[in-house]
Amino acid sequence: MADEVTADERERLVERIITAEQDERRRLALFLHDGPVQSLAGIALMLDAAVQSIDEGKPEVARGIMASALERHRETIRSLRDLSFNIEPVVLRDQGFGAAVDELASQLGLEHKVRIEVDVARAESLGEKEQVGLYQIVRESLNQAVRRGPPSKISVRVHDTPEGEIETVVSDNGTGERRTAALAAIGERASTLNGRFSVEQGADGGTAIHVVLPAYSGNP
Repeated sequence: MADEVTADERERLVERIITAEQDERRRLALFLHDGPVQSLAGIALMLDAAVQSIDEGKPEVARGIMASALERHRETIRSLRDLSFNIEPVVLRDQGFGAAVDELASQLGLEHKVRIEVDVARAESLGEKEQVGLYQIVRESLNQAVRRGPPSKISVRVHDTPEGEIETVVSDNGTGERRTAALAAIGERASTLNGRFSVEQGADGGTAIHVVLPAYSGNP
């Protein structure tokens, strides 16, 4: 009976992983279609108009069109660079989890004028899959926190529990989270790592998101 339960749990986990991957692919496809693809199509039309202006002997008009096309091109590059960083930043692979979260916190902190405290050294011992999954959870939790308020303070901490598990807590002092769909998305990501997910009010008000990974996810 124990083996049957284990098999059922394994099957459910595989289904959750597949569903999460499908949702992520849909999200990326929608972003690319509505963002960079549309932008590149617009740039092509602008360049066609610039060529036509040159053929008509209107170099100043062509120069203005090309300047606008160049600015849109730069914006498209920035959006694709941000997408690449959000999926899996190079710094996560090259320098580790702590450096990746520090960089993410620095970017969000400057952009939204929020103080973000980071203490995630414990996560460095996690496996590669766990680090990537946990990074995505932290990223989504931080993005949700700044969208809710934004708060003036956010903290990201990873530590051992008394039971030997590995807990990540992202807490803020902003408006409490009431969007169940937003929280469910984080919960699904946690489940793909075989982790537990919960939400409660933070010590400074706001929201505290907890993700607990099994002890076998990393070595003390």
